[in-house]
Amino acid sequence: MRRSDSGEPSSTPLRPSVAPSSRRGSKDDLVAKIPAGTFMMGSVDHLSYPGDGEGPLREIELSAYEIDLCAVSNEEFAAFVDHTGYRTESELTGWSFVFAGLLPDDFPPTRGAADAPWWREVEGACWRHPEGPETDINRRLDHPVVHVSWNDAVAYAEWAGKKLPSEAQWERAARGGLESQPYPWGDQLTPDGQHRMNVWQGSFPTENATEDGWYATCPVDQYPPNGLGLFNTTGNVWEWCGDWFDVFHDPAPSANPSGPPDGDLKVLKGGSFLCHESYCLRYRTAARMALTPDRASSNTGFRCARPIN
Repeated sequence: MRRSDSGEPSSTPLRPSVAPSSRRGSKDDLVAKIPAGTFMMGSVDHLSYPGDGEGPLREIELSAYEIDLCAVSNEEFAAFVDHTGYRTESELTGWSFVFAGLLPDDFPPTRGAADAPWWREVEGACWRHPEGPETDINRRLDHPVVHVSWNDAVAYAEWAGKKLPSEAQWERAARGGLESQPYPWGDQLTPDGQHRMNVWQGSFPTENATEDGWYATCPVDQYPPNGLGLFNTTGNVWEWCGDWFDVFHDPAPSANPSGPPDGDLKVLKGGSFLCHESYCLRYRTAARMALTPDRASSNTGFRCARPIN
C-alpha cells in the first residue's frame, strides 16, 4: 500500500425498476435497472476543483445495466470472505489509514498522510477492525464495508458475478434522473432543513456537530433514496469505479466510456462522511477523486453493477 441546476429530466427519461439479484450471501440484494440512453455527464459548476477533471459537460450514451441500490455492507462482505477466505490488502500489509477523530485521545502517535494529517496509519486496522484490533463491526453490519482497496472491491464484484461500475454508469445512476443539479435530489443541500446525506458539519477536522446524526459511517440505506432508488450516492463513503483516472475528457459525445486504458490512479465518486465545504466540496454527483488501486481507508467503499443483455 503506497502512502500517499434546474432539475430538468435526463436526456433519456428514467423510471426506477427494482428487482432482486442473485448475489450470494445477500439477504436483500436489490438493484436498479437503468435502461439504455443518454445523459449529460460532468459539471461546469463553480463548486468544482479544476484539478479534479469534472468538466467539460458532455453527452454520454450508455447501454442498459443494473447497479446496486446500496453500497456493499459489512454483512455482505463478510459472506464473501467466509465463502472464499479472501484477505484484503489492509490485512496483508497489516495496517490502514484511519481518520484520527475516530481514535481515542491517548492513541499513541503514528505516521499520518503528509498532505492530510487527520489520517493516521493504524496497525491492525482493516474491514473487520475499522479502528484497529480492539474494534469490530458487530454493531455495524448494515454499514458500508470500508478499508477496501480497488483490488479488494474487484475481487468481491467478480465473486458476485458483477463488476465495478464505470464512472459514467455510476454518475448516471447517482443523479437519480436529474440533470444540471449538484445533488441527487436537487440544488439545495438541506431541502426543507432536512439532511439528505452523511457529511461533516462544523469545523473540519476538529469539531463535527453531527447535525445529520452520524459522526462516521451510517447504514447503507439511512437516507431517502434518489429517483432511481439508489441510497447514499453522495456522502457516507467514497465509492470505487472501474475507470483509471484522467483529468482531461473529450467534449464530443461518446458511447459507454470506460476511462483511459491504463494509469496510476483509480476513480472514486460520491464523497464521504468527512467531506466539508471548507476543503472537500465533493459530495456532489459530478465530483470525483483518485487514489492508487491498493489504497484503503476509513471512508472508502463500493457498490457493484453489471450489464443487462
